[in-house]
Amino acid sequence: MEIRLDGKRALITGANSGIGAAIADELAEAGAKVAINYVSRPEVAEQMVNDLRNKGKEAISIMADVSDPTQVEKMFYELDSQWGGVDILVNNAGIDGAKSDTWDSELDDWLKVININLMGSYYCSRQALKRMVPQKAGVILSTSSVHEIIAWTGHSAYTTSKAGLSMLTKTLAQEAAPYGIRVLALAPGAIKTTINQDVWNNQQGLNDLLEKIPLRRIGEPSEVARMAVVLISDTASYVTGRTIFVDGGMTDYPDFAHGG
Repeated sequence: MEIRLDGKRALITGANSGIGAAIADELAEAGAKVAINYVSRPEVAEQMVNDLRNKGKEAISIMADVSDPTQVEKMFYELDSQWGGVDILVNNAGIDGAKSDTWDSELDDWLKVININLMGSYYCSRQALKRMVPQKAGVILSTSSVHEIIAWTGHSAYTTSKAGLSMLTKTLAQEAAPYGIRVLALAPGAIKTTINQDVWNNQQGLNDLLEKIPLRRIGEPSEVARMAVVLISDTASYVTGRTIFVDGGMTDYPDFAHGG
């Protein structure tokens, strides 16, 4: 079965690296127009746009810090100007933050993670829904993490932001369902991106990580991106208000494979 998103207008935040870049590529391959949001490295975003245009795809780049509601509002006005609105929002921008036990954490560091990961998703979803509700159509997909349900020592801000994103997803799905809008989250496990390169590029760290994954390998960004396309498409037309895990079985707690 071929999945097509021809003509759909998609905004992907944090789309000039890692999982976000892979999602942008896959959505474009399925026929969607893609807006690549970035906050740094504009040259990478522009190169992505050029590469997609050279393949006959429609793409633009928009700079905005998702933790700033004013910049988010301007980003959506830019979409209105360019494409007349939005059909797909992928809340992908996020950081894991500085590692620290909570009692030793710096308040500004902790809030930065919350403001980008959780508040940024709220700001973008709010603007997207203002446009999707009147047109009675749309899909919002947020990149969560296995750490919305698995604690992670030293990263309480990150786990809190992802757990909050899970409930935001459920609540928005409930609110938006009467208007034909679906809201979902996608939770990757260990994926081979630059954000965790220090782990998978180190044999000891890699071995430890693989022990946590029943499939005994790290996932690729493309594997997450392909699932994103499925969830965004009408193939998943009866799915909303849920987090879908793409984690190689990590949330199956493989340490218990030998028994309790």
